[in-house]
Amino acid sequence: MTTVTEAPNDDGTTEPTDDAAPARRPRTERVRTERVRTERVRMSGRERREQLVDVARRLFAEKGFEAVTIEEIAAQASVSKPVVYEHFGSKDGLYAVIVDREMNILLGMVSDSLTADNPRALLEQAARALFDYIEERSDGFRVLVRDSPVAQNTGNFASLLRDVASQVDERLAREFDRSGFPSKFAPMYANMLVGMVALTGQWWLDVRKPKKDEVVAHVVNLAWNGIVGLEKKPRLVTERGGAS
Repeated sequence: MTTVTEAPNDDGTTEPTDDAAPARRPRTERVRTERVRTERVRMSGRERREQLVDVARRLFAEKGFEAVTIEEIAAQASVSKPVVYEHFGSKDGLYAVIVDREMNILLGMVSDSLTADNPRALLEQAARALFDYIEERSDGFRVLVRDSPVAQNTGNFASLLRDVASQVDERLAREFDRSGFPSKFAPMYANMLVGMVALTGQWWLDVRKPKKDEVVAHVVNLAWNGIVGLEKKPRLVTERGGAS
C-alpha cells in the first residue's frame, strides 16, 4: 500500500510525495534530492528574498521585463513558483522592488557625492557617481534604462534623472546668480547636464572604452566649457528651412 505524505516547501506550503517512490529511485538520486531539499530549508526568508531579487535582476537586465517568466526565475533560483509568488505577489511586484531599490541606490550615491563648494567640482562629483554606479551595478542600470509596463507605476529612468537634476539645479542657480545669468533657467540646464552624462553612460556601458575616469573627464570638459561660455540671451543663427 502506498502512503502519501506532505513535504514542506520554502514558503511553508506542502506538496504531496509518495513514500513508496524512494524505493524505485537510485540511492544517489534520493540523496541528491534530500540534499537540495535540506539546503532550501536552511535558507531564511530574507536570504531567499535577496536571492530571488539577484536572480531576477540579472534576467531582467539580460532579456527585458516581457521576456522573463516567473517559471524561469524560479528555475534559476531552484525553487517552486509559489515561493516567488509568496515573496513578491507577481512578476510586476518583483520588478517593482528591483527598480525601487536601484533608484534609491543611485540617488543615494549621487547625493552623497555632492560635497564640493564650487560648480565644476560638483559636476565632476555627480558625473563620477553616475559612472561608478554603472560600473558597480551594471545589471541594475540595464534594468533602469529598459522600458516596461510596470515602470510607469514604479518610476522610470527619465523620472530618476529628473530627481538627480533637482539635486543639481539649486546649486547651479546660485552659480548663475553670481555670474549674472538668469537663475530661472537653472532647472533646464540641470536636466541638460544630467541627460548628457546619463546618455554617455549608456553608451559606455556597452563599449567600456576609454577608461571610466577618462570618459568622465571628457563629459565634464564639454559640459563645463559650454557653461563658462554661455550667452545670456542665446539665439538661433539659422532660419527654419536651413537658411542662415
